[in-house]
Amino acid sequence: MLKHLYIKNFTLIDELDIELQQGFSVITGETGAGKSIILGAIALLLGQRADSKTIKQGADKCVIEAHFDLTRYDMDAFFTENDIENDPEDCIIRRELLASGKSRAFINDTPVQLNMLKELGERLVDVHSQHQNLLLNKQDFQLGVVDIFSGDDQQLAQYQQTFRQYQQVRQELEEQKESIERNRQNEDFLRFQCEELTQAHLVEGEQEELEQRSDTMSHSEDIKSALYEADRALSAEQTGAVQSLRSTLYELRKIGEVYLAAAELEQRIDSCYIELKDVAQEVSSHLERIDFDPSELDAVTNRLDKIYDLEKKYHVETVEELMAKRDELTTQLDHIENSDEALSALQQQLQQLQRQAEQEAETLTKLRMKAAKTIEAEMQTKLVPLGMPNVRFSVDVTRQPLSLSGQDRIAFMFSANTSTPLQPISQVASGGEIARVMLSLKAMISGAVKLPTIIFDEIDTGVSGKMAEKMAEMMQEMGARGRQVISITHLPQIAALGSIHYKVEKQETPQGTVSSMKQLDETERVHEIAQMLSGSDVSEAAIANAKQLLKVKK
Repeated sequence: MLKHLYIKNFTLIDELDIELQQGFSVITGETGAGKSIILGAIALLLGQRADSKTIKQGADKCVIEAHFDLTRYDMDAFFTENDIENDPEDCIIRRELLASGKSRAFINDTPVQLNMLKELGERLVDVHSQHQNLLLNKQDFQLGVVDIFSGDDQQLAQYQQTFRQYQQVRQELEEQKESIERNRQNEDFLRFQCEELTQAHLVEGEQEELEQRSDTMSHSEDIKSALYEADRALSAEQTGAVQSLRSTLYELRKIGEVYLAAAELEQRIDSCYIELKDVAQEVSSHLERIDFDPSELDAVTNRLDKIYDLEKKYHVETVEELMAKRDELTTQLDHIENSDEALSALQQQLQQLQRQAEQEAETLTKLRMKAAKTIEAEMQTKLVPLGMPNVRFSVDVTRQPLSLSGQDRIAFMFSANTSTPLQPISQVASGGEIARVMLSLKAMISGAVKLPTIIFDEIDTGVSGKMAEKMAEMMQEMGARGRQVISITHLPQIAALGSIHYKVEKQETPQGTVSSMKQLDETERVHEIAQMLSGSDVSEAAIANAKQLLKVKK
């Protein structure tokens, strides 16, 4: 349950710090006093996206914080899965809005993403506002209500897993059919391309090797001339470098015994001589091998031209990419040749998944039809005391094509009297009747899903007098069953039945308009309910009437 709410610098609220109680509480206040502002703050705590415009003018930051007591609700798994410390007696949720537009969210002082805050918020508080009555028009809402009472979570999850697999295979089958059809239309062209690349006998790395050979042969005369000059400079009999070093060695040896430095120099030059002699032999060898062959150059050039033409044609830059294209074409042709077998295997898989999905959907249907009977009986029990003695409420379960939710279409059928046939509730129920139906559904749902806190925002729209009192009694009963029920109301009959009464007020201050909220004592409560009965001029009769209403509560 929500036990403490703190709001600072949120629209018209300077600072609100209030304790809330278990059971059935009511919040009253004039239109525009700020009740919707408090609901807006709670919505932010439940994961609604923030707007920096909601920060009170002149403030740098807005803080909204709530403390929950979760000791009666098993939520340990959520905190364990999300690696958040858990104190069931004091779970703290906080939102901070900065004037810069940034927003931060915390669960037990741990920073969290907004989707995680929303996930927890949906399990802590259900805010039912007037617009939620429109949900009765929504087929998915009606189906969700039935699923809550059918307890089919595991069965629905299993079915949805199967259905997604079914959709995936169906999509894969369609894509395969389209691909095969396109390939078959282009089969002759694909085969020509594959044969062209295959007959090219491409070899990895050959382009670089051919380009090097072509470059060498194209400059063979320059290379040969340079090698000739290098060979002459190294190996000429009289002037060659090799012969010069040899003569140098000879001269140093002659004085090595009498001049020790010459012996050391001899050794160093001897190493150079050996290396230079080896280099001279290699240069001579290269010179002998260089021979210009025009036919070989033509062959290399033709091969390179063939490779370049193929690369341009297939929009690639390397032989390796051409080889990859060849392999891709081979695979496509293999798929065309084996397409019938591949399609047959996919069709068999699809049929198997469809049968499995249909079986699992049928199990869902049986669970939902059983739940529908329970809902019909309970709704009859709850609606009759709310001023509908001849009400009929039916859950119509019909078949539809398989979808992610199953094969069932749910429609809530309604008639407030015996002379009117059952029709979809959104078409025949009045605003007051829809409010009573939604309250009854919420009362049932709250017990099924064990929501800690339920907030009704003017659910009494369209009802008054005795019916309002009956609706209040239903909310009072929900509170007595371990729920925290908070009703924002304009009706004194509902306000009088709350165990705790809060009032929201708006005041004009030198700093501007400010909204506040406080818990009323018994005297203040009598005056508030009297004012709700008679208006701003509170009469003695209104006070007496208010006391009588409060006495009924006791």
